[in-house]
Amino acid sequence: MTDHHLTFEVPAVTESLDVVQDRFGAWWDSLGSDDVRLRFSFETALAEIAANIVEHTRRTDVEAGRGYSVTLSATDRELVAVLADNGRPADVDLSAVTMADPDEESGRGLALAIAALDRLEHEHTGGRNVWTLACNR
Repeated sequence: MTDHHLTFEVPAVTESLDVVQDRFGAWWDSLGSDDVRLRFSFETALAEIAANIVEHTRRTDVEAGRGYSVTLSATDRELVAVLADNGRPADVDLSAVTMADPDEESGRGLALAIAALDRLEHEHTGGRNVWTLACNR
């Protein structure tokens, strides 16, 4: 298999979530993989992190400039998504993430992403929050 890469930019608005899923679907189809479990895990984590960016990314200047990039790549060994937003540094401790109580209406996104992935990392570098998601193949 050759490397498959796709990079695109979207504004940090709710409508971008459909774009991310549509672009992911086309990228996945280009892989020619029929591993439904792997697709579900990776796509779920990608959707959860993208939704968190849309919901929680804040900027110190006008909100109109909020956006993020998505880079999807696949090799024989792993699938990787890198999402980088231009928001203020997110205060995230991934080691402290737990699943929300059943009666809570939110708070499951990071826990679902961690459960679905082999690796989830976050750092703030170069003025961007960078999320790296990886699933072993």
